[in-house]
Amino acid sequence: MGDNDPWLAPDKLQHVLFCFSLTLIFSTLATRTRHPFLRRHSIWFGSILSLLAGAAKEFADELGFFRSAGASAKDAVADFVGVLIGSLVLYFVKYVTRPENETGRLKEVSMV
Repeated sequence: MGDNDPWLAPDKLQHVLFCFSLTLIFSTLATRTRHPFLRRHSIWFGSILSLLAGAAKEFADELGFFRSAGASAKDAVADFVGVLIGSLVLYFVKYVTRPENETGRLKEVSMV
């Protein structure tokens, strides 16, 4: 019995890379907005938008807008993996590039 939707297909890599890229792009755009809420939660914002884009693509596949066998749970998992990798990269970069004095405590003020 052959599998028409193998896990190790080029299509899955495309889904991972697409959602990874969208997560980075949307998160970066959110950090550049004038709204502090979006800047503060930019990684979550980028991740959610990327997942929504992946879900919209699967919905369009199911409706027949693309040459595809229809929606696939494996494609959705690949989308999620791409978002997860993108989010982890962004959290790592945010952690590594934060200033030394950003410890969550108030700065000490010298009166001299």
